[in-house]
Amino acid sequence: MTSRSNAPAPPAPPDLPEKLEPLQEPPDDLRRFEVDGSLVRGLDLSRRTGHDLRIVETRLEETVFDETEMRGLTLRDVRVQGGSWTAVNAAAARLERVELHGVRLTGAAFPSATFADVAFVDCRLDLATFRSAELRNVRFEACRLEEADFYETRLTSALFTACDLTQATLAGATFVRSELRGCTLAAVGNPERLRGLRMPLTDAVHAADVLAAAVGIEIVED
Repeated sequence: MTSRSNAPAPPAPPDLPEKLEPLQEPPDDLRRFEVDGSLVRGLDLSRRTGHDLRIVETRLEETVFDETEMRGLTLRDVRVQGGSWTAVNAAAARLERVELHGVRLTGAAFPSATFADVAFVDCRLDLATFRSAELRNVRFEACRLEEADFYETRLTSALFTACDLTQATLAGATFVRSELRGCTLAAVGNPERLRGLRMPLTDAVHAADVLAAAVGIEIVED
């Protein structure tokens, strides 16, 4: 029997209050604005400035943050359903106990961000960057991560399930107690950084060319 002692731990869910108050249109300038205990539904907050924006104990539904500047963003105990965060700049953000379902995050930037107990489910994260970010107890499920940038990202207790990591960049990335299941790894960059990951045997067979490249084995025709 295979030991599960090194399996990644599931992220803790958001702790949301039973009653949430609908948020009306916030100010144009979102810098240091705080959303607390709210239901934010259908608002278009794209192309705004929101440095150090704080969103806590809140549910976001079909909210748009496309190209919004949110350096220093704080999300704590937040559930995000749908909406678009395309090309958002969330450098040095902190996300804690956050769930994102069906969110479009193409080209989203999270350099030097911290993720703790975060779940991305059925999200589009192609071309997203997690450069020098720290991810702990994070789950990616059925996500598109083509050409995502994990340069020098530190991933501890991370689980990728049924994700497309085609041409993702792993240069300098480190994985601890992390696992890949049913993922596409075609042309992934720096496959040697996968060292230490857990993977089912059938997945390892399907990714034999990538894993061989990681250890310098050249695959030839029989």
